[in-house]
Amino acid sequence: MTKLSILYEGKAKILYETNVSNELIQFFKDDATAHNAQKLEIINSKGIINNYISEYIMNFLGKKGVDNHFIKRVNSREQLIRKVKIIPIEFVVRNFAFGSIIKRYNLSKEYKFKKPLIELFLKKDELNDPLINDDLIIELGWVNISELEDLKNKALIINEHLVNLFSKINIELIDFKIEFGKTVNDNKNKLILADEISPDNCRLWDKSTKKNFDKDIFRNNTGDLIKGYQEIVNRFEIKIES
Repeated sequence: MTKLSILYEGKAKILYETNVSNELIQFFKDDATAHNAQKLEIINSKGIINNYISEYIMNFLGKKGVDNHFIKRVNSREQLIRKVKIIPIEFVVRNFAFGSIIKRYNLSKEYKFKKPLIELFLKKDELNDPLINDDLIIELGWVNISELEDLKNKALIINEHLVNLFSKINIELIDFKIEFGKTVNDNKNKLILADEISPDNCRLWDKSTKKNFDKDIFRNNTGDLIKGYQEIVNRFEIKIES
């Protein structure tokens, strides 16, 4: 496997083509962004930590039967992943009310939903990732009705597994964002979990103290982001190579 040219660069990662048609290299950057990249800083080693945490979680989900794009970690900043065509929808699964949903619906902070709530957002920074409904998603042809229902079901299954995983290290999973894509160059066009799962796209609180270990630290200027992320590494007992 040989890394070739850049296919795509986002806020937190770079995707490189390889000499294998259905495989990419995913590089984790140190860029920390918030408010749709209106706030941006380079935070040394953030990308390394997210690479290891995402590897740990993707491997865990894979063992639970959740098909995803992760193949293997290549080094401290890079993963080998399956190439997918990303569905331009962000699936946000909420177990508790926090963040934008509080203002949107005047909900009480930390309100616990009777069952996990899924919100769908258009993945488009220049439009501030607006909410989008099922009918428009289907109208625009990104997925059909049955595929959308399948993705929602996958999101709920992932949530159940992650709630249990984080609970074992005394962490409450408040909410998280995930993306899906269709595999390419393999004649299957299978919908699988893609992107990453890390403190960049999860809200993670200590169950006892409610101290958070996620990107809200950076977003709200409440402490040292690396120390927060490292707490997740320590609790999972992930070994990061020096």
